[in-house]
Amino acid sequence: MAKATNCAGWALALVLAWISPSLAQTGLPDRPLRIISGFAPGGSSDVLTRLVADAVGTLLGQRVVVENRTGVNGVVAAAYVAQNPPDGTLLYQCSMSTLAITPQLQGATLPLDPGTETGVVANVALSSYGLFVANRSDYRGVGDILAAARARPGQVTFASPGAGSAQHLSGELIKGLARVEMTHVPYRGTAPAVLDLIGGRIDFMIGNLGDATRQVQAGELRLLGIGDPTRSSVFPDAPRIAATVPGFDVTGWFGMCAHKDMPDALRQVWAGAIGRAMQDAGLRQRLEGLGFTPRFEGTADFARRLEADRRVWRDVIRTSGVRSE
Repeated sequence: MAKATNCAGWALALVLAWISPSLAQTGLPDRPLRIISGFAPGGSSDVLTRLVADAVGTLLGQRVVVENRTGVNGVVAAAYVAQNPPDGTLLYQCSMSTLAITPQLQGATLPLDPGTETGVVANVALSSYGLFVANRSDYRGVGDILAAARARPGQVTFASPGAGSAQHLSGELIKGLARVEMTHVPYRGTAPAVLDLIGGRIDFMIGNLGDATRQVQAGELRLLGIGDPTRSSVFPDAPRIAATVPGFDVTGWFGMCAHKDMPDALRQVWAGAIGRAMQDAGLRQRLEGLGFTPRFEGTADFARRLEADRRVWRDVIRTSGVRSE
């Protein structure tokens, strides 16, 4: 038994030696590594950042520290990274809202455009969007909401965590595709919007599945549809919104980005470590528990996703006239 244990120990050591190169081998400076989270501690995107940081730190053989620098839907975090040297020690957690939407809002005053002035490293996860109503609502399907909007133009209301957010623009996309008038009600964050939705003061809300999964499971909210072709492992029977609103296809994402001038060799060190971390079944399971769909995409694939989404949301913003507030 002792011999078998020793063999297992040597095997584990060989595996760790392969997946955990030293900083000298990776080319990363021998200084603290950091990932900046642009969102408040405890939120699902912040938790995602910390899980990935821990896993990547183990693979690189150095602790990766997460710092929170919140504001302007993640743009403050991007600006901080852009203002620091591109030496490979600093990333920030970037989302669809931060890169593809906020910089394109009419009237937006930002310290920089993170979609063009920072560079992507790797995508980590996708985030399905769902359309939710209160459990006591009379709306039993997306079609019921559209019928009410046609019968009472402008009187059906939908909530979002803020004007210009991905959730807001998803509602505007439905309005445009279905050619109906509905009224947007912005809140200061997701939590108060969900509370008013549960209380019946708002008709519906579109948001990340992770933002309302607990309330659906508790019987406070009802999920009427999801915004992308991905079948949710939590709600496998949920219909697609596109079945009622053809053309509606919204998938959020959360990845890691860096200074646009970070050397490509260092960018690929980070991307490689993130890719290996995402192969871990335990990490994937924890991300799924937060409502995410683990989806690693390397730098090139992630850049293509960003550019495609910038085109989609540019059209929605132009058509709806949504402005930054």
